[in-house]
Amino acid sequence: MLGVAFLITGNLIGAGILGLPIITGLAGFIPALAGMLVVGGAMFYTAIVLGKEATAVRSNTFNYPSLYRKYLGSAGKWVAILANMIILYGLLTAYLTGATTIIVNLFHFPFPKIWVMLGFFAIITTLTVTNMSVLKKYNAVLMFLLWGSFAVIVCISERYVKLERLTYEHWSYLPLAIPIIVTAFHFHNIIPTICQGLKWDSRVIWKTMLFGMIIGLVMNAVWVQVGIGALPLKEGGQSIVNAFVHNLPATVPMSTEIHSTVFGVGALLFALLAIATSYLANATGLLAFIKDLTVNYFKISSRPLVIALTFLPPLIISIVYPNIFLDALNIVGGVGIVILFGILPSMLAIIRAKTVPKRVLGAAMLILFTVFLLFQLGQQFGLIKFKSGKTYTAGFSRDSLKRG
Repeated sequence: MLGVAFLITGNLIGAGILGLPIITGLAGFIPALAGMLVVGGAMFYTAIVLGKEATAVRSNTFNYPSLYRKYLGSAGKWVAILANMIILYGLLTAYLTGATTIIVNLFHFPFPKIWVMLGFFAIITTLTVTNMSVLKKYNAVLMFLLWGSFAVIVCISERYVKLERLTYEHWSYLPLAIPIIVTAFHFHNIIPTICQGLKWDSRVIWKTMLFGMIIGLVMNAVWVQVGIGALPLKEGGQSIVNAFVHNLPATVPMSTEIHSTVFGVGALLFALLAIATSYLANATGLLAFIKDLTVNYFKISSRPLVIALTFLPPLIISIVYPNIFLDALNIVGGVGIVILFGILPSMLAIIRAKTVPKRVLGAAMLILFTVFLLFQLGQQFGLIKFKSGKTYTAGFSRDSLKRG
């Protein structure tokens, strides 16, 4: 149970955690904590739903498109496929742009940013498509370094936290943070593996998932606390608002604000390990997903084509939009994850419910995730306006923050 719980927590510690303090910082620490509790609870609910389905099937080939086709027909299958593509392509794009931004801002190389991106892409993609046995052999070491560097930068950051920054609240900004909070509580892609590893024991499975998510919640909350507490909200070039406007991971302004060589090294190590390990895992999943589509649906068997379809789209998007890190995470969480691991599981829960309370709970979760999706779509298309001292259009929030 403990090993699987740490596996869950390891999946939660990815690129999403790097953006958490920046977007949640606009709302404040208390609203951010409330948002994490609500979203974490909702994501735990859908994890239980999907865990029950995987346990009932007890198959090594269990996959979500087939599951949704069983209950929702062909439309459910293709919605799941499209949502999964949004998640995986969006995450690879976030990893590429995020890693490039971190490296460029910390090392100030004298050559164009695109060469840093291409270099990182070439290295990490080569590791993905070639024999990964060496990386798997040293996976425990990588995770130890990841967790160790996280502990180091948190301990150093605590000395720079100002309590008055943690008392700031602006609840109207909280909806902007929901997609990235969803991303930070997403581990549902490994639920079939979890169920198999725990011998299909439902009682053990839900306890383990709860324990793993609680550890993740504590780590996310501590990271948000030090990020919001150590960074000024609006003053100076290393503020939360400035980082939001320029799509920066939290480690970039924190490394400049906290004058510590140890912190700089730890922040770089943590950020790149979080991105690299997540990139390898999700890229491997996307390779398998694209191979399944090309072979089983389009009857084309070509490894070069699979590799091209897997890696070229996120690379092209990253080159065209190199400052899309936070936006990519918002689309992943607010659209892809909300649909695949929020709305669709809630629909399954309603269909499978045998009592009125269970049906009501499923409907409540369906409404909650649907609101998340509609808000994100409204934000992307600039259709949502709300007041925060003055009215601004959510789709142009960065321009509004630049102006004041």
